[in-house]
Amino acid sequence: MNKNYLTLLAAITLTACASNTPKAMTNSNKPNTDQGIQIFLAGDSTMAIKADDRRPETGWGERLPEELNELARVHNRAINGRSTKSFKDQGHWQTIVSELNPEDYVFIQFGHNDQKHEDPLRYTNPYTGYRANLTQFVADVRAKGATPILLSSIARRNYNEQGVLIDSHGVYAEVVRRVAADLDVPFIDMTSLTEQTLNEMGQAQSQSLYLHLAPGEHPNYPDGVADNTHLNTLGAQVVANIVVEELCKKDLTLNHYLTRCN
Repeated sequence: MNKNYLTLLAAITLTACASNTPKAMTNSNKPNTDQGIQIFLAGDSTMAIKADDRRPETGWGERLPEELNELARVHNRAINGRSTKSFKDQGHWQTIVSELNPEDYVFIQFGHNDQKHEDPLRYTNPYTGYRANLTQFVADVRAKGATPILLSSIARRNYNEQGVLIDSHGVYAEVVRRVAADLDVPFIDMTSLTEQTLNEMGQAQSQSLYLHLAPGEHPNYPDGVADNTHLNTLGAQVVANIVVEELCKKDLTLNHYLTRCN
């Protein structure tokens, strides 16, 4: 995060407060030209599109279309509660692969649910199943002439009694880093970058990025909610901003479609 973070956060706050509903869920209504590209998002609830009855919860992937020009088309295929294993086993991954064209991009971000060792339908051992699934995803995308981008999971707002932010992803974030390095895949370390953001904001202010509502504050949550994993509208905008900032630093053809990079 750069030194202008607080100024940027203020600007994002004004934008996010203008509407509680993201301006675009995907870019599916934009013209699909021969020169354009598709961007597929594969991940879990922190990235996914939310139903109306879950608002103001917002996946950061919902904000990505706003950063792209008319030649890029976003397909947000992230799904709540999925791990690399369940996303693959349920056929969602193969659907993405079947729709890929050369020059397309696939953003791959899993980890939150791969950790759920009590659920055999989702859990993956970080060093075996998780790594193998990420490796397969990379190979499948490249086989279609497209480009994979790996992202580690965003940080949970997990503070101890002393107000210290505690990592909750363990070795999963490190495994993504290693896979990206070993296979020479573009990588965005969202675990580290979002932890940095939370530390800069502090425990109290960082609550403004997550799904925290008092009882009666929103009709979707009459009893209130204190969710330190999932983002609200502002949090999704901040996280999407981090992703775009990092993409602009990389040598990718994708950057020709990102308005902020040009």
